[in-house]
Amino acid sequence: MLTARILDGRRSAEALLNEVRSSVSALDVTPCLATILVGDDPASHTYVRMKARRATDVGIESRRIELPTSTTTEELLDAIDSLNVDTDVHGILLQHPVPAHIDERQAFDAIAPGKDVDGVTSASFSAMALHGNGFRSCTPGGIIRLLQDNAIELRGKHAVVVGRSAILGLPVGMLLLAENATVTYCHSHTEDLADRIAEADIVVAAVGRAELIRGDWIEPGTVVVDAGYNAGNVGDVEFDRASERAGWITPVPGGVGPMTIAVLLAQTVEAAAAQSILHLSNSQSPDANR
Repeated sequence: MLTARILDGRRSAEALLNEVRSSVSALDVTPCLATILVGDDPASHTYVRMKARRATDVGIESRRIELPTSTTTEELLDAIDSLNVDTDVHGILLQHPVPAHIDERQAFDAIAPGKDVDGVTSASFSAMALHGNGFRSCTPGGIIRLLQDNAIELRGKHAVVVGRSAILGLPVGMLLLAENATVTYCHSHTEDLADRIAEADIVVAAVGRAELIRGDWIEPGTVVVDAGYNAGNVGDVEFDRASERAGWITPVPGGVGPMTIAVLLAQTVEAAAAQSILHLSNSQSPDANR
């Protein structure tokens, strides 16, 4: 029997997207998000279509760049560079994953920091870790927003993050630390994982293995955020059993996923606003007409 309260990502995402619509209408430019899709992974194509549809709904222009599976790292870097210098493009999203022969980290880091609205560059990670100016990784940023929308206290709580990817596990831990939570990182090789989970006030599952986290590992009242998405609409947490013990839990789908897209679009608008101000400042500079 479900006893946990549901962390409704769809509801929180819609509230954020309403804010985005208002922000778009206040701009003197139309924000543009360029998405690069390399290869023919069906899930990636689905995600890109979803993001494009949501972008259109809130008034953001969506530009799609499709490259063949045979694309080399150098060719991908060239495509990114062309978008970096395109003043009509305000945000760049490189859809993950790219084909295995491509150096994904090099490609991520080629994105101009001011256009890194997906928060995947090393510069953005550094900003998250060191409380600097930069864009948050979208899924971690969405998780924090979802918890805050539901008035879940983070200060002083013990958060156990299961997963250590550069675009999810590591940055969500940094953001939780920034909210004064105490963070423990675990992963698929952690010994006594069940014991670590049992110590948590908050569990963030981000390892990418279906139902790796068993429901009976969850202590009563724990907040469970499942950022996993596996075949058959299954997360990284055994939902049915966990929902009988948790205090709060995200569903899969309908939890973290909608928040990821909403944060991406919100950060695209932020990027457009910042670039518009910079362009205006440059145009008014005494050196502009020299």
